[in-house]
Amino acid sequence: MVLAIDVGNSNITAGIFDGDLLCGTFRITTKVSRTSDEYGTLLINMIQQQQISDREITDAIVSSVVPDVMHSFSSALIKYFGIRPMVVSAGIKTGMQILLENPKQLGADRITDAVAAYTLYGGPVIVTDYGTATTYDVVGPNATFEGGVTAPGILTSARAMWDEAAMLPAIEIKVPDTILAKETVASMQAGIAFGQIGQLEYIVDRLRKESGYTDAKVVVTGGLGRTIAAETDYVDVYDAELTLKGLRILYDKNRKH
Repeated sequence: MVLAIDVGNSNITAGIFDGDLLCGTFRITTKVSRTSDEYGTLLINMIQQQQISDREITDAIVSSVVPDVMHSFSSALIKYFGIRPMVVSAGIKTGMQILLENPKQLGADRITDAVAAYTLYGGPVIVTDYGTATTYDVVGPNATFEGGVTAPGILTSARAMWDEAAMLPAIEIKVPDTILAKETVASMQAGIAFGQIGQLEYIVDRLRKESGYTDAKVVVTGGLGRTIAAETDYVDVYDAELTLKGLRILYDKNRKH
């Protein structure tokens, strides 16, 4: 079995694959200060909670946007699993041409999402990932990564609002019944939810126009992406496990047979 791990700014998301079958997923909080022993113990416990023995894990692939975590995390996989993980980085085979001024600046999560969306759903495609940041990336019909947009994430924006405005409370992020809010919490929910929906629709329209891919489908991932995707006809596919599936695809492209 292969352990696919996405190290994000807020959470580490992992999936266990038996071939193409995703057998289980789990998430742990990203903490730079954790030791390799802490990460190793956490991983073993989480895997066992999926009714899978840690001894069944024979390989691992990791994408990370938090470089300071990688030494401890990689050491945990070596020490506790006897695995030297494959890492998504410059030089890994993706099957995708990166048409950026500096391809090395492209985050591992974005290339992983792009490979997954193109492989699973075809191109041209606009891939939107709702995480700590919200990203919109364009992949052409011939597997070319052509650029995209980085915006503040939903929770990042919401926390900035209630942390900086003394009279505004922390709230549940959801779509209210109406945009004509009559009280503070509903007005904040309307601003966040409908603002994000409007952002997606405008950016998708602009990306389609400027790229020339007017028929580009839209694939969305990320936890809060489900909420946005359910409220607009612009989204063709919501895939909660897109990044993990992308890691499995990259593993297959790069493993030694």
